Amino acid sequence: MESLASLQARVAAQAERLPAMYGKVDFSVTPERFAGDLDIPSTLRGERAEANRRRLLADPETVARARAYTMLGDAVADAYAALMPQYGFRRLIAMLTEACDKGVEQVADAPPELVAFIRAMEATPDWIDMSLIEDGARASRNPSANLAPFVVRGAFVATFLNKYSALPMALTGTLSHETAVRRIKETAAFFTTTSLPGALGRFGSGFKAAAMVRLMHSMVRFNVLRGSSRWDVPVYGIPVPQVDQMPAGTIAVFLLAFKMMRQGRSTFTPQERAFVEFNRYRCWLLGLPEDLLPATPEGINDAMTVYSGTLRDGYDDETCGALVRATMAAYFPSDRSLRNRVYDWLERSFARVFFNRSFLAGDKTGKAALMGVALRPYDRLVFIVMGLLIYGRERAYKLALRVPGLREIADRRLIAKLDRLLIEYGHAEYTTDASKYREAAPQAAE
Repeated sequence: MESLASLQARVAAQAERLPAMYGKVDFSVTPERFAGDLDIPSTLRGERAEANRRRLLADPETVARARAYTMLGDAVADAYAALMPQYGFRRLIAMLTEACDKGVEQVADAPPELVAFIRAMEATPDWIDMSLIEDGARASRNPSANLAPFVVRGAFVATFLNKYSALPMALTGTLSHETAVRRIKETAAFFTTTSLPGALGRFGSGFKAAAMVRLMHSMVRFNVLRGSSRWDVPVYGIPVPQVDQMPAGTIAVFLLAFKMMRQGRSTFTPQERAFVEFNRYRCWLLGLPEDLLPATPEGINDAMTVYSGTLRDGYDDETCGALVRATMAAYFPSDRSLRNRVYDWLERSFARVFFNRSFLAGDKTGKAALMGVALRPYDRLVFIVMGLLIYGRERAYKLALRVPGLREIADRRLIAKLDRLLIEYGHAEYTTDASKYREAAPQAAE
């Protein structure tokens, strides 16, 4: 584990290393978003969660580390993104694509920043067990193919519940239906792609997708810090800090760890261990450090508690509500055939219940109505019927994957289904353009 002094030095050095991006950021200031004091309300809910928060935040070093990660960007991707004024964002994407496909040494006149970016991604750390990655990818294919298409909208919406972490998405134009669809499909495409066989190998499609996601986030940081009048560093810190990627990247292993702890288990089964290592490696390719990717159930639970327990609670309907409404109203299918319109109606209804149940605690606060996503009379019935089909299919595949002879057939069918999903998601662009940073009109939910 990196020492606290080293971590804090890396945070402070960002202003000196990349003055074009961080030169105006005072890294000695603790932003308003950071809830390191127990008196500050955080995003955690429930007595047990609050008890864990009190336990963890009683350690000054834990608080100091959490604050440091709140202000830490992505050193190698940020340096490459900072070349936008010189190369333009399309050229940066083209060079990164070529470096991922052919090797950085094949890129003519590759800037040193690109070389450093690729070399950092190639330097797999020894704390990740690479022998388990393919087994972990295989374990992820079933939920990716059968469950993810129906929960991705609701899970994506959950990232908009906090104004401090959601504002960068609003500034990139995600308040429009069109951009919301593109961002969600890009997210779904990334997680789907990385589950394919060999995708996380050096020249695999998942490796390239991770590089593109990192560049996109760094472009957001660059454009927001240089060009947005709405971004207030003493309030929000830096845009899209590395720690904000942890919940989305590790939610599956967190749910697994939380379930194990409720069951009184402290050791992963071999298949669970492979699944965890797969997720850790995928997150490491996205730039997350070892500190944010623990390997034990208790460590995973604590890491998520520290993140949620140090993110100040805050809801702004102009930002959060508008993002939720735009996302819930977005039409995902590629055409408006009758079949796709029916699918869209069912999927949105399912996502509405999933979002309310998973992230609003059954909506006892009335926040769903404020956002425009309160449950309608028929939503629960749709959720029950669809849930029986979705979870039933996932369970059937889970059983088939345990039976010799059926295992290979089931896996091939899952791979084929993932390929079809990727066609539906379309080509992921993973780009952000400074011209997109505008005030977007709020959209009403359908």
